[in-house]
Amino acid sequence: MHLYTTIHGVNMHFLDNDSISCYHNPIKYRERLVSHMLQRRILKELNQWKTKNDKLCLLVKGARQVGKTFIINEFARTNYKYYVQINFDENPGYKTIFDEDLDVETLIKQISLRVPSAELVPNETLIFLDEIQNCPRARTALKFLAIDKRFDVIASGSMLGIHYKDVPSYPVGYVDTIEMYSLDFEEFLWANGVTPKSIDDIKEYFIKREKVPTAMHEKMLQLFKEYIVVGGMPRVVNTFISTHNFSSVLKNQKSIISDYTDDIAKYAEGTEKAKARACFLSIPKHLSKDYKKFQYSLVENKGTARKFGGSLMWLYDAGIINFCYNLSSPELPLEGNAKSDAFKVYMRDTGLLMAMLEEGSQEDIIDGNLGIYKGAIYENIIADIFGKSGKNLYYFEHNSKIEMDFFIRMNKQATAIEVKSAENTKSKSMNSIIENYGVKHGIKLSSKNVGGTDSVDSFPLYMAMFL
Repeated sequence: MHLYTTIHGVNMHFLDNDSISCYHNPIKYRERLVSHMLQRRILKELNQWKTKNDKLCLLVKGARQVGKTFIINEFARTNYKYYVQINFDENPGYKTIFDEDLDVETLIKQISLRVPSAELVPNETLIFLDEIQNCPRARTALKFLAIDKRFDVIASGSMLGIHYKDVPSYPVGYVDTIEMYSLDFEEFLWANGVTPKSIDDIKEYFIKREKVPTAMHEKMLQLFKEYIVVGGMPRVVNTFISTHNFSSVLKNQKSIISDYTDDIAKYAEGTEKAKARACFLSIPKHLSKDYKKFQYSLVENKGTARKFGGSLMWLYDAGIINFCYNLSSPELPLEGNAKSDAFKVYMRDTGLLMAMLEEGSQEDIIDGNLGIYKGAIYENIIADIFGKSGKNLYYFEHNSKIEMDFFIRMNKQATAIEVKSAENTKSKSMNSIIENYGVKHGIKLSSKNVGGTDSVDSFPLYMAMFL
């Protein structure tokens, strides 16, 4: 039996009987929330991979601290009788397992020698090669493990510091790849007790283009603001769910940012260290400008693409940033019309962007006092949502007079997306795009409820997850 809290006839939260029994014990209740609410959609993909008859090795890639190791450990414990984890970051000595021949018989002997507790039972064992970027020969070995098929194999990598030239041979055709991100908005809602049924109910208002009941709309806007401030890094979300203390949230976020800068110093080579760090720290400065195209001169006076272009790609490969490319023309195909030398840069986790801003920015977002970063933060969260749904990011800007925040392919046409931080949704750019560039459909995302005209739909910001 489940008990539901209802807002205007729609279920927003639930507690099962076990939760009710500990509801009046705050410590016990918080512990239960933390341990049970961080559901990750990647588990579905892992389960689908496991059921394949002719499965390949699986590589789960993503930025550091997005939860790869935790979720794969949970998947392994739930689905396999035997499980061997080889973490090359915690135990660099494990790299010697792959120093000799890479045939599977030799690997079995070496794993048994280096990991005495390992149970390598054919068809019943999962081998987990964690932080595989620290052992290039293990990456090559995936080919032979995939051909052999005696063991299921998952590898994970943060992509930080992968020395591409050190990999003797990439296992092309022998590896399936999944990219994992920090929690997306829907996963954040799950963590906050919003049920999948409630999200489906909200989606119905999106599909039918009907206004969301006021109480529900205001609650969703509040949760959306909290997602902007908290972001989706699992450690940070856990802190928020268990304490609702934004100071503790910020402390955890700054710790992760410090870890990222330490990783740059640890893994980037030579002069790349300083350049990658400078690019990383320049992101808030870029987003504070009305003209948000990435300018190398903001990284360093007279900076150039030749000097810093590789550093930006390093940050992208590390899973820290997303590129959003300017379109030469706002029409399909979007990729074919993208200009490779004109782009904006967004953080992949908006909570981390918030932590890079000055003190008090969290409170400003919650209270609606956003200052010079207002547009940047809301653009970043929509880029964050789109990126986590697998979309490539595009925008359109012409002569600094017309700028459309995003373009996506929707219903087989190029659709303009404009992002507003408040209910005021008047825009000359949207009107001009539709009147002068052949764009037939636009969407405005703001704090306003569902509405719009024949050519321009207006949706609340939180409905970006349905686009």
